[in-house]
Order: sequence, then C-alpha cells, then structure tokens
Amino acid sequence: MSAPPLRAGVLVLSDKGSRGERKDTAGPALVNFLKEHGVPDAMLELLPDDRDAIVHKLRFWADDECYALVLTCGGTGISLRDVTPEATLEVITRELPGFGERMRAANFAQTPHALVSRALAGTRGRTLIINLPGSPRAALENIEAVWAAVPHLIDKLQGDDADCAPRDEG
Repeated sequence: MSAPPLRAGVLVLSDKGSRGERKDTAGPALVNFLKEHGVPDAMLELLPDDRDAIVHKLRFWADDECYALVLTCGGTGISLRDVTPEATLEVITRELPGFGERMRAANFAQTPHALVSRALAGTRGRTLIINLPGSPRAALENIEAVWAAVPHLIDKLQGDDADCAPRDEG
C-alpha cells in the first residue's frame, strides 16, 4: 500500500496578476516543478498583495485543507505592497531560517538583488510554508536550492519519528 500523494498549494501574490494586467507564469512553473517531484495535483491560486487575504489563505490551506506544503510566490521584496513575509510570520508557529539563508545564497550567484529578498519558511502544524520570489526563474532557482530538505521535513511534520541520522554504535 503506497502513501497518498502529497497535498500542496501554490499561492501567487500579485496585484497586477489578480487584476488580469499581467499573466502569471511563475505559478504554473512551480506547479510543474512539483509534478516533476512527485506532487501530481498542487492547487494554484492567485491573490493580490493583501496581508489579510494572504493570512486567511495560508491558515485555510494549513488548518482546513491540511496541505503538507504551501509555496508562496511573490511579495518578498521591499516595495510597499510586498507583505508576504509579514503575513507568513503571522501564520507560522516555527520559523526555519536556514531556508531563507540557503535560497538567498544560491540566488546571489545569479544576481546581487537576491540580497533584497525577504523570503522565509516555517511550519504551521503539519504544514511547511516556503516564500519564493515572484519571477519564474528566481522562484524555480530558490525552490531547487532547498528542495533536497523538503521531503524529509514533510515526513517529520507528518509524524515520522525515525532518527534523522544513524546513531554511532561505538
């Protein structure tokens, strides 16, 4: 008996995208990435850069829909409307600083603008939430930079109590 597929959501935050003034390509790129990595049916939604709406959706997906993984895309910069990290901090119960550090370090090899990113990650209950930049290229580079840790982290959140590393038998 195999485990059921991982439940996941991709939440794209874009004022212009939500008004139909810009076509979103980052969200579909992330859904495709997830499909290629064993997550066949990720939910994709687009919202404006509105803190309350983001908080509501993140809580709903974590608490009511019980998604194991939520990727946000956009709103991680420094413009006045970039509020995704603040909304995420309002929702998560445990921050995972290594994710943001790793994403910025990996992306810095491509552009010094990576230092402007305020993307972060954390958990709420059994859900892992990761903020990603809004451009398709940067979003994919960032998720690729941390993906090796994601399956293990989700296993732990879902109740796997096996040791993370082999014990020394000395």
